[in-house]
Amino acid sequence: MTLVATAGADAAASAPAPAPTPGRKRPGMSLSWLGLVPFTAYVLLFLAVPTVLAIGSGFFTDDGSFTWANVAALGDPVVLTTFANSAWLSLLTAVVGAVVGALVCYALLGMNPQGGIRTTVDAAAGVLAQFGGVMLAFAFIATIGTQGVVTVFLRDAFGLDIFANGNWLYALPGLILPYIYFQVPLMVITFMPALAGLKPQWAEANLTLGGTRASFWMRVGLPVLAPSFLASLLLLFANAFSSYATAAALASQGSQIVPLQIRAALTSETVLGRENLAGALALGMIVVVGVVMFLYSLIQRRAARWQS
Repeated sequence: MTLVATAGADAAASAPAPAPTPGRKRPGMSLSWLGLVPFTAYVLLFLAVPTVLAIGSGFFTDDGSFTWANVAALGDPVVLTTFANSAWLSLLTAVVGAVVGALVCYALLGMNPQGGIRTTVDAAAGVLAQFGGVMLAFAFIATIGTQGVVTVFLRDAFGLDIFANGNWLYALPGLILPYIYFQVPLMVITFMPALAGLKPQWAEANLTLGGTRASFWMRVGLPVLAPSFLASLLLLFANAFSSYATAAALASQGSQIVPLQIRAALTSETVLGRENLAGALALGMIVVVGVVMFLYSLIQRRAARWQS
């Protein structure tokens, strides 16, 4: 018995080691984190560092001494007016963009996801959501500007002058249409996955229990979609609140909204008798956008439970 056990032990010791199972992680440090290096560098260079510099400059003068004067400027009536203008402009365009975009998503819901209309709308939404800045401003100026194609046509054909009450396109009201132009496609992109996530089994269960189409939307559809809709609305608000290029190209005179007020603070030597006011204004914008995006993340977590 001892001889057999010894022979078995020797055979086991001389047997080759089993081959590693495919897919099993080998010991040692993983290098998968290297894939995050470019993204991390991008975030640090173009987001974190500018944010820190913008916030820090609001608490210092040009000679490097600490001051509260810049932050105190946020309570100035002129600055409060620009924040109020940015808030109502962002809220108005976000609500209109969210409602119109949700209706577009509802119209696309019954179509084949691989069909021509659905893919065309999805592609157009992805492009138009990023179509902003000087290009969008030029498009509106060439279309409904003082000498735009539509303006001249209405004036010559019907005697209708859309600028009879002033050049509204180049003032704060003129930003509403361009902002809605890129808010609607953004809503389509963000809200369509949530609407497509409604399970057909829910509608079938509603019909089985004697419900109607109206009762399904009131008791199932709208409550489930409400977090996603509200999250998309907050995203649209933040998008409009932080937009600069389109407003800078259209409203070249005055500083009606916060981004234009920051431009004025950067290009002028003194604004309201304070130095580095742009940093304080940027701090105010960062706080507003930060609060909005924090609420967006909280609501999105709740919405994700129904989308999983």
